[in-house]
Amino acid sequence: MMKGMIIKNMSFKVGQTMIICGVAKPDATNFAVNIGPDEQDITLHINVRFDAHGDENTVVCNSYEGGNWCGEVREGGFPFQQGESFKITIKFTPAEFVVTLSDGSTIHFANRMGAEKYSVTSFDGEARIQSIEIK
Repeated sequence: MMKGMIIKNMSFKVGQTMIICGVAKPDATNFAVNIGPDEQDITLHINVRFDAHGDENTVVCNSYEGGNWCGEVREGGFPFQQGESFKITIKFTPAEFVVTLSDGSTIHFANRMGAEKYSVTSFDGEARIQSIEIK
C-alpha cells in the first residue's frame, strides 16, 4: 500500500510527539503522511489535498486496514500553500493522535488499531520532507 519515502523500524510510541517539516511542491495536488504497524496497514493517514480526489484545500485523515479504507475525518484548517514550507505535529496519546497544523488548528483522530507503538512511517505525493523528529 505504501509508496514514496518509507521509514521502517523507527518506533513511534504512546506519549511521544512526531514533528514533520517539509515543503509542498509548487504544483502540488496533494501529499500524504502515513503511520502504521507495517507497509500494508495505515493507522493514521493524513492527506493534504490542494486539488485532488474531488477536494480543494482540505485535510483528510483516515486509516487503511485489511485492504480497506475506513471512515474519513475532516477537521482543522488548511494552512498549506503550494511551494511553501509546512510543519505537522502529531502527538500520540493512548486513545488518539492529535495532529496540529502550522496555523494551530488541530485534528483529533482515534488510534483505531489500538497499538501502543507503530514502526513504519511513509510519505507520498508532491512534497519534499526536510526533517522528522520524535520527542
